[in-house]
Amino acid sequence: MSLKKSIVVIVIILLLDQISKIYIKTHFNLHEEFKVFSWFRIVFVENKGMAWGFELPGNYGKLVLTLFRLVAITGIGYWLYDAVRKNSPAVLTFCIALIFAGALGNIIDSLFYGVLFGESTNINVASFLPEGGGYESIFYGKVVDMLQFTLYDDILPEWIPFFGGQHFSFFDPVFNIADSAISVGVFLLILFYKKAFPKQNEAQVE
Repeated sequence: MSLKKSIVVIVIILLLDQISKIYIKTHFNLHEEFKVFSWFRIVFVENKGMAWGFELPGNYGKLVLTLFRLVAITGIGYWLYDAVRKNSPAVLTFCIALIFAGALGNIIDSLFYGVLFGESTNINVASFLPEGGGYESIFYGKVVDMLQFTLYDDILPEWIPFFGGQHFSFFDPVFNIADSAISVGVFLLILFYKKAFPKQNEAQVE
């Protein structure tokens, strides 16, 4: 896949990611939710950390994580450039482009959202470029998440050993489009490993 096509993939992912985040940030109260289907909800949450809501404790943890992301995105960007330069298989460049776009999408939140937006609370919708300034300084912005696919949320049947009759929910994390792009990119790399890295597989056979 050419560099131009890779850039198109990155731009599309970034637009979808940032438009959805900005809309949620400026239209939803914190923790407000909208039920689309029984298994799919739009839920506005913010986190200071990594994909899927994981985070490092404290302000220094947040700073370290943001700096790590900047280093990582530089490495991923070079990986993508090198893959295009070497005319690597399209599946490889496509997956790297997805991972790069997802990482960049969340970096934008971490770097700039604290400066660009007001604080979101349970009773207050954040404003864009508030007169009093944003809710945090640069590097300390929170990542906006909103997608929740709870595939099962009910009481387990009594016949199930040990857990029967207890409440159980499956896949509760709230995430965003950037997280999804990273996860899909990694999953496709694993699924199509032999196509993505044909030379390595040939060397192993020899």
